[in-house]
Amino acid sequence: MSERVGDLAGIHSTEVAPRKESFQDMAGGTVVSDANTVPAYMEERPSDSGSLAPFDGDEPTDEEKATLRHVGDKLPWSTFLVAIVELCERFAFYGLSGPFQNYIQKPYVKGSTPGALGLGQSSATGLGDFFQFWCYVTPILGAVVADQFLGKYNTILYFSLIYITGLVILFTTALPVSIVGGHALGGLISSMILIGIGTGGIKSNVGPLIAEQYRGTKQTIKTIKSGERVIVDPAITIQRIYMIFYLCVNIGSLSAIATTELELHVGFWAAYLLPFLMFCVGFCVILGGKKFYIVRPPRGSVIAHAFKAMWIALLNKGKMDVAKPSYQDEYGRKYTTPWNDHFIDELKRGLVACKVFIFFPIYWVVYTQMLNNFISQAGQMELHGIPNDIMQNIDPLTIVIFIPIMDRLIYPLLRKWGIPFKPITRITMGFFVGSLAMAYAAIVQHLIYQRGPCYEAPLACDAAGPHGAIPNSIHVAVQTPAYLFIGLSEIFASITGLEYAYTKAPPSMKSFVMAIFLLTNAGGSALGIALSPTAKDPKLLWMYTGLGIASFIAGISFWFTFKRYNATEEEMNELERHGDRAVPADMIDATGKNDVESHGTSHKTSLSNNQVQMAAVFGKDERA
Repeated sequence: MSERVGDLAGIHSTEVAPRKESFQDMAGGTVVSDANTVPAYMEERPSDSGSLAPFDGDEPTDEEKATLRHVGDKLPWSTFLVAIVELCERFAFYGLSGPFQNYIQKPYVKGSTPGALGLGQSSATGLGDFFQFWCYVTPILGAVVADQFLGKYNTILYFSLIYITGLVILFTTALPVSIVGGHALGGLISSMILIGIGTGGIKSNVGPLIAEQYRGTKQTIKTIKSGERVIVDPAITIQRIYMIFYLCVNIGSLSAIATTELELHVGFWAAYLLPFLMFCVGFCVILGGKKFYIVRPPRGSVIAHAFKAMWIALLNKGKMDVAKPSYQDEYGRKYTTPWNDHFIDELKRGLVACKVFIFFPIYWVVYTQMLNNFISQAGQMELHGIPNDIMQNIDPLTIVIFIPIMDRLIYPLLRKWGIPFKPITRITMGFFVGSLAMAYAAIVQHLIYQRGPCYEAPLACDAAGPHGAIPNSIHVAVQTPAYLFIGLSEIFASITGLEYAYTKAPPSMKSFVMAIFLLTNAGGSALGIALSPTAKDPKLLWMYTGLGIASFIAGISFWFTFKRYNATEEEMNELERHGDRAVPADMIDATGKNDVESHGTSHKTSLSNNQVQMAAVFGKDERA
C-alpha cells in the first residue's frame, strides 16, 4: 500500500543510557526507565545505547516480531492532563444533551414528566440529531484553524471561550421565568450553534493532542523485570492511549445521571448549570497545564497543499506519485510541488484512513438511537420512580467497566496466543455488535406494543390518563441489554476509529484527518434526521429492525472492502517516525508561531533552561 520512505537525512534524535530497572506505569505499560535529565515525556526511544540484555533498545527482527510478546510503553503525565480536559468537556456535553429530549419533546407542566418546549417526539429527535450533526461538522473548521494557523493548543483555548458563551445562554434561557416568557426555544437554538462551534474546535484537536504527548515511533526490544524480552510497540501504546481517552470520555458522560436527576427534582436550569461549572474546571486545566504539553506547530498551507496534490493525482488517473517532486524532476516538471516525496507518502496513508471511514455513518446512526429514541422508548415503560433519560448511562458504565477488561486481559491474551486483532477486524466487530443492539431494541419495542393499556399507541390513549401519565406495563430494566451492546460496539468501532485517524494521518494533518472521522458522525446524524419521520408509533419497530439489518450488511461490506489493510498496518505506521517533531506548548505563541523560529537565535537566550533543552530534543527535522 504505502511505499517505503527513502533518502531522508538529518533526522535529529537523542540517545540516552537506560537505568537498570523496570516497572509498570499506571496505565499498564511495561517499561524500562531511562536515566536522563530530560523529562520522561520528552524522551526518544533509545537506539544502540547501553543495554540490559543483548539487543536491548534495538529494533526487533522479523522473527522477534513474530515470537516476542508486544507490550505498551510508559505514558507521559501530560497524556493524563489532556484526558482530564476531555473528561470535563464531555461531562459538559453529555450533561447538557442528556435532558434535551425531554426539554424539547414535553411541555412545561408542573407535576408531570419534566419538559419545556412541548414540540413532540419527532421534533425532539430531529433537533437532537441536528445538534449531533452540527457538533461533528464544525471539527472541520477547528482542524483547519489548528493545522494551518493557531496550532492545537491555541485552537482548543479560543474555541473553549465560544463553548462557555453557549453554556451561559443555555443556562439563562432554561430558567422558569425564561421558559414561561417564551425565550427557551431561541436560547436553545443559539446555544446549540455556539456549543457546536466550540465542540468542533475542541474535538478535532484534543484527540490528536493526547496521542502527540507520546513520542515513541518505532518498535524496540526491552527486558522486563521478570527477565522476559518483549517488544515495546508504539501501536499498542497508541491503542492504550485511546482506550484511556475513551474511558475519560465515558466517565464524563456519566454526568447525565446527575443532570437528569437535577432536571427531575430541581429544574432544567440546575441541570445546565452543572455542565457549565465542570467545563470551567477543564478550561482551568488546559490553561494551567500549558508548560507540560507537547504540540506540533501549525504548518501554514498544508491542507491546501494536500488538496492540490490530490487534484494533480485526479488529473493523472488517480496516481498520487505524479505529485512527488522526484517524479516531476524525472519526467519533466509539469506542476509546482512545494512539498517533498515523504509528504505524498503520508498523504496516501491518510487517504487510506479516509476511505475506511466511509462506512461509519451507518454505525453512528445506530449509536445515536441511544441519545434520543431509546429515551423516548423508556418513557413508554414503567419507570418506578427513575427519570426516563437516566437509562442511557448504562452505555458509559458498560464502557468504563469493559475498557480495563479489554485493555488488561482480553487484548493481551489474544496477543499472547498469536491472534492478531487488528484495527479493521475490531471495527468490523463494532458493526456486528451494533446490529445486535438494534435487533434487541426492536424486540423491546415489540414487547411494549404487546402490553396495555395503550398497546401500539403508548401514552396516547384515553387509558393513559391526562398528559399520558400511565405507560405500558413493562419494566424499563428490559432495555438494559440494548445499552450494553451499544457500549461494547463503541469499544470496538469508535475507539479504533480514533486510533486509526491518528496513526494514519500525516503529522501535519492530524487534526484534519481526525475531523474527517468526526464528520462521519455528522453523516450518521444526517441519516438520523432523514429517519426521524419514522420515529413514531407504531413505525418504531420497523425502524429498529431496518437499522439492525443495515449495520450487519455494512459490517460485512466493510470487512471484505478493507481487510487487506490489516496486512500493511505495520508498514503504514512506519511512516510516523519521519514526521515533523513536536515542541513544548509554551514555545508556541498566541498566533500559533514557534517562539524560537519566529524570533531567531538571539531569542533563545531569553528562554528558560528547560525550554532550550526541550527545543533541542524536539527541534524540527531537517531534510536534505
